[in-house]
Amino acid sequence: MKLKIADSKEQVAKEFSEYFKDLVSGDDTTHVALSGGSTPKIVFDYLASTFGNEIDWSKIKFYWGDERCVPPTDPDSNYKMTVDHLLSKIDIPSFNVFRVLGENEPEGEAERYSQVLDTELPKENGMPQFDLVMLGMGDDGHTVSIFPDSIALWDASENCVVATHPDSGQKRVTLTGKIVNNAKSVAFLVTGAGKAEKVQEILKKQKNFELYPASLVHPTDGELTWFMDKDAAKGIN
Repeated sequence: MKLKIADSKEQVAKEFSEYFKDLVSGDDTTHVALSGGSTPKIVFDYLASTFGNEIDWSKIKFYWGDERCVPPTDPDSNYKMTVDHLLSKIDIPSFNVFRVLGENEPEGEAERYSQVLDTELPKENGMPQFDLVMLGMGDDGHTVSIFPDSIALWDASENCVVATHPDSGQKRVTLTGKIVNNAKSVAFLVTGAGKAEKVQEILKKQKNFELYPASLVHPTDGELTWFMDKDAAKGIN
């Protein structure tokens, strides 16, 4: 595991974007699972403005680690956020973008997207394998859309399942732990003082850290990197 601690959110975006550029610089297709949330907005803006013309986007295929069950035009849509901050600003073929159809019936969409991963991704350990999974972490220690009250979903046998936000009751389609941990590289993007307590507990294995889904991210054969600003990392210095 690697920890990369920056002075600001903007510096996190810069460091991750440079890491991303290096990761996708080879000749092969790179399969990437994207994250929603506030930090990726800054990352996507930086990627588009700084490396938009330097990266060969035709060799990258984008997927989503989780998606809210809303139409693609809804402000809550992770897909819409990515379009606004990245996809609309770069030259990427539309057939390289595999969105979760949040407007569909959730259970059926989880099954469909599981099949998309089986069809599109290379296999390793008998499972679909991403080259990179981008992850965020909530103040409650959740990651993708697996929350502490439904942490058992992490170990589901399916590639994707339906999760429910514990407060709003909103349905979401999410990757499961077996897919996250089968990736070649996993990158957490965590910023802000509101995340510091959970970051400390998870990385130092304190208190009830094992109750937080983010503590279960341990790539089987891949690399795990935490990109954080100093506010999020203040408890681990």
